[in-house]
Amino acid sequence: MSTVFHLGLTKEMLDGANVAIVPGDPERVKRIAELMENPTFLASTREFTSYLGYLDGKPVVVCSTGIGGPSTSIAVEELAQLGINTFLRVGTTGAIQDYVNVGDVIVTNGSVRLDGASLHFAPMEFPAVADFACTTALVNAANDLGHEPHVGITASSDTFYPGQERYDTVSGRVTRRFKDSMKEWQEMGVLNYEMESATLLTMCASQGWYAGCVAGVIVNRTQQEIPDEATMKKTETSAVSIVVEAARRMVAES
Repeated sequence: MSTVFHLGLTKEMLDGANVAIVPGDPERVKRIAELMENPTFLASTREFTSYLGYLDGKPVVVCSTGIGGPSTSIAVEELAQLGINTFLRVGTTGAIQDYVNVGDVIVTNGSVRLDGASLHFAPMEFPAVADFACTTALVNAANDLGHEPHVGITASSDTFYPGQERYDTVSGRVTRRFKDSMKEWQEMGVLNYEMESATLLTMCASQGWYAGCVAGVIVNRTQQEIPDEATMKKTETSAVSIVVEAARRMVAES
């Protein structure tokens, strides 16, 4: 019987794991786990699908978070209740700097807090920053696998449309807060938009846990809005290979 509210997991099921890979998409979980030794399905409830795998004999959990901060906060909290203290997020992203190419990877070292969930863990003055060791593991893994990463700040929004200043909606309306916001982030050197890192990084930094984020670039907002499916699959594969290699390095140090 599960000992946490949503994930359908018990501590015994995790076999002593303290590192988790946390993609957003439940469909991505099995693909990640299959890159590890002895991948085993654990549970699937709502947006939360989980597997256990092993890297060099050490257990690693893979658990989806769903889209956005609120569901991410549930997954991270309940995994922490079960003994996880290190979280490596992997996902896809839209770049907003013209020098970032589709197919590149971005390692986030801090996030602009455009979410609401992170405010439930720390006031806005508290920074959403990645753990140095996690970031280093992701950067080194990317370099060793031939993917020189961009490292920098991510804008992490609760919404896909207005919060990322998209006008291709039914209403075509973006509220005053977000009008011209993309240009402002570009001028500040922000690399990309996504929807989970602000919550994850704030939660972990404020509670003594460790977190890092890597994302594959599937669109560049300065060029196009809709990704090419073949390119998206290839980019996802790159990001997944990086996060698994980074997890290998993190469990070796734990």
